Amino acid sequence: MKYNFDEIVARENTDCLKYDIRKEVYGREDIIPMWIADMDFKTPPFIMEAMLRRMEHEILGYTQKCGSWLPAIQQWTLSRYGWDVSAEWVEHVSGIVPAISFAVQCLTEKGDKVLIQPPVYHPYFHVPQWNERTVVTNPLTLVDGQYEIDFQDFEQKVKECKLFLLCHPHNPGGRVWRREELVRMAEICADNNVIVISDEIHADLTFKGYKHIPFATVSEKAAMNSITMMAASKSFNIAGLMSSFTIIPNKELRDRYNGYLMKSELNHAHIFATIATAAALSDEGAVWLEQLVDYITANVDYMEKFISENMPLLSIVRPQASYLVFLDCRKLNLSKEQLVDFCVNKARIAMNEGSTFGVQGEGFMRMNVGCPLSTLKMALEQLHDAYNKLINNK
Repeated sequence: MKYNFDEIVARENTDCLKYDIRKEVYGREDIIPMWIADMDFKTPPFIMEAMLRRMEHEILGYTQKCGSWLPAIQQWTLSRYGWDVSAEWVEHVSGIVPAISFAVQCLTEKGDKVLIQPPVYHPYFHVPQWNERTVVTNPLTLVDGQYEIDFQDFEQKVKECKLFLLCHPHNPGGRVWRREELVRMAEICADNNVIVISDEIHADLTFKGYKHIPFATVSEKAAMNSITMMAASKSFNIAGLMSSFTIIPNKELRDRYNGYLMKSELNHAHIFATIATAAALSDEGAVWLEQLVDYITANVDYMEKFISENMPLLSIVRPQASYLVFLDCRKLNLSKEQLVDFCVNKARIAMNEGSTFGVQGEGFMRMNVGCPLSTLKMALEQLHDAYNKLINNK
């Protein structure tokens, strides 16, 4: 089946965060929303059909995880990543950010240090801080348009920490970490008794030519010293269903983490959560996902070419995975406030301001290109018009 990602779907007035709080967040509604990380494509029909079939039974009572949920996860991780996941390793959790928060709460104490690699997804800062932990940063370095790890700094910083939050693939940089990088991080963390939380929510959106390798699969040390967190939410546009899962091979670590969830009944899924995930992680899902990744890749190609040909002072950190693009605006020489004003009030585009990902992100904006090409074209034309006016007025 050929899926139509060019279709425009009206999302206004559906309680959609991306669209319906533009006025509240940006001060105006006449802007193209390219900020919150969900896509403007319809949730795949086979997922909607699975939920509708359940709706035909008109009792929405207490429900266990659907029987196809666990086998679907096991088959998906095996077929895509060559990872033979045992049933007892897997547990449901509502979302990746809550799952990270639970890890911070049950694996560290107040005042403990947590290592992160900015510029990085902003909850990596907030979650430890809200839980009265101290954030330690191992800043990534931009080398020839791609982010790299400063391993000398990493090895020094990790010694003072209890937990390392790994964004894999990276958000907002889009890096797919190579095996040798993962092995090195695993060795350093294990040797220093630092548990690794590997957030792999964007894994299924890895572009052709790159290979996502689950952190826990690179070595025995990695497997025994990590919690992997995955979800179908980004890949299949079902973030509103709050359905994620953890994979923990180490029994002692698993008992500690899952025991924490159980004490507050945080491992229970609502009636549609596991149904949707099972439908997504299927043969139909694999076909839909391949077409989606091709479409997103083409959007990135279009954006990169358009910017290169029309706005030479701008560039992108080309993602190797996901629909999030880090737009480098540093050569415009605008302050943070001026850059936001330029994007919102001149270009009329809502994007994430780069410093929310850490000071290393200042001068960048994160753009979500998980949208029909026509929407992306409109946004880039508006950006081009604003760019020309800015340059001509300097």
